[in-house]
Amino acid sequence: MAYFRPPGPAPDPALVRSLTQQQHELHQRLRAEPLAQPPRLIAGCDSSFPTPDTILSVFVVLQYPSLELMEKVYSYGPVPLPYIPGLLSFREAPNVVQAFAKLVNKPDVIMVDGHGVAHPRRMGIAAHLGVLLDMPTFGVAKNKLTGTFAEPGPTRGDHSPLTDTRTGELLGQVLRSKDRVLPLFISAGHRCDLPTATALTLGCLRGYKLPEPTRLADHWAEEFKQEVR
Repeated sequence: MAYFRPPGPAPDPALVRSLTQQQHELHQRLRAEPLAQPPRLIAGCDSSFPTPDTILSVFVVLQYPSLELMEKVYSYGPVPLPYIPGLLSFREAPNVVQAFAKLVNKPDVIMVDGHGVAHPRRMGIAAHLGVLLDMPTFGVAKNKLTGTFAEPGPTRGDHSPLTDTRTGELLGQVLRSKDRVLPLFISAGHRCDLPTATALTLGCLRGYKLPEPTRLADHWAEEFKQEVR
């Protein structure tokens, strides 16, 4: 996810309390479990902010394991909330859900450009979206949001655990997706456990740093931006 962080006044404390409570309630519904069967279709999801007031959310659907592109859709609209640290999912999720509703080919699992449980409140956009849709989801992020890790080895496939700095709780895997490039941060979302998320990420690598579902979602986001300008 590409986040726009505009300057401005502090958010309304009442709004922050309300959203934090909603986030807690969503977290209570979160489940980490292996997929019932190997996926046939995997989706990639990415959101960006073409302007401070608008959001563009993209889904691509690929066959798995061939990764043939089956479908691509987007939703473009106004941003419903101001930027609030730790609560960005509420800024993105409504438009992402609208994009998902346009899909003809419903995926078996969704790879989200962002974090799942590797979030200070264990409720990043991948987890948030999974609960809203009641779909298997997991996060693949380019940057760490929380936790600590030892640098994985330099070779594609090398990985190390991402853990909570204070408690040692396992939050995700730090994965070297290409030789000698910065690693990715993999975390479970909803109805998808960490081993499954890691295996699917590895299964979607085709020589680039990013796995194909999120790489293609990012690619088509750039194409779709031309349509909405």
